[in-house]
Amino acid sequence: MGENAVKIRRRSFLMVAAVAVLVLGAVFYLSYIKPQRVVPILMYHAVGDVKGNTLYVSPENFKKQMTFLHDRGYTVISLDKLVDAIASGVKFMPKTVVVTFDDGLKDNYINAFPVLVKYNMPATIFLITGSVDKRENYLNWDQVELMAKNNIDFGGHTRNNVYLPEVTDDNKLRAEIDGSKKDIEENTGREVKYFCYPTGGFNENIKRIVAESGYKGACTTNRGLVRGNTDVYELKRVKVTNSDMEKPFHFKAKISGYYNLFRKIRPGS
Repeated sequence: MGENAVKIRRRSFLMVAAVAVLVLGAVFYLSYIKPQRVVPILMYHAVGDVKGNTLYVSPENFKKQMTFLHDRGYTVISLDKLVDAIASGVKFMPKTVVVTFDDGLKDNYINAFPVLVKYNMPATIFLITGSVDKRENYLNWDQVELMAKNNIDFGGHTRNNVYLPEVTDDNKLRAEIDGSKKDIEENTGREVKYFCYPTGGFNENIKRIVAESGYKGACTTNRGLVRGNTDVYELKRVKVTNSDMEKPFHFKAKISGYYNLFRKIRPGS
């Protein structure tokens, strides 16, 4: 066999191999990766200038992140709209995200709220209700009411920020879970639909009590055995940090809808 014939056969083999890889890659993406895309639920805590604490995102970076979503054509939807879609089997288009905050810190009102209003973005803030109006760095009920009139929903985050899996008494669990719901409803006159497990910790008994307390769903972190967000009582979220803007690929990965596929899922409790 001549040298040219060998080259032609080698080139043909490489082309066939390349096509096969592309086909297999497309099949893998369409059959496994794409069906697991979820609407990312972004998780924030404090929006302030405290360096070295990953629970803080600077006001500048928060503004950059929300501006990025706005300028790149992302749609920010409410947590309630997402849960209704999950329950009915509706799939959102890519570039759809949800924004949430834990704890109910005052800097959410000072530094995050004006940015959300500017871009008309809804968000959910989970309140430690025992701290509202009582601790200096936390929201007061007047601020909660003003935010509630401007596209911000509020959910329960217990009364005292307790780690629920360590509470063995169901009555104490109900006091924390149902109590935070009642606190918000009594102070705002608005229905509270969603709960957030402090530090993401939960178990089946805690989930049951959350549901029995009248919540439509609950958020965790990357805990639980279900990788996709199909169980509305263990909705996984993506923590956002300052470093995500220092390396923009990080933020893009987190809002892609595929980020959970590459995270190690931890037990609930």
